[in-house]
Amino acid sequence: MDEFEIEPELAGYVPTEGVPRRRRMLLAMRVVVVVGILCLVLPGILTTASVAASTAQASCRAWVNYEAPDASGESARFEIFGAGGMGWECYATGVFGGDRHVASLGLIPISPKLSPVPK
Repeated sequence: MDEFEIEPELAGYVPTEGVPRRRRMLLAMRVVVVVGILCLVLPGILTTASVAASTAQASCRAWVNYEAPDASGESARFEIFGAGGMGWECYATGVFGGDRHVASLGLIPISPKLSPVPK
């Protein structure tokens, strides 16, 4: 006795018909999930980088005013192989001899607590 005679509703059913559609649906779902995760994470990364850059610039301004008041400007740069390792580095610009390294601000810069310079 044939299996289709036992279950006549399965006559004409081919098990491989739905597989390509399922693969496309899985691929589409994976793409949607990855895009969703990026949309959740990317704004946090961009905000953190922006806040770190503005904090590093303000901290560098304070360091340059403290260490090299004769400098015409300051520059905070993120460096992988900087003087203090990976992180933000502060340079005084416009001093005699070119840019001068003033301070290593670290990976997450904070405002410095500087004591007044004795005169």
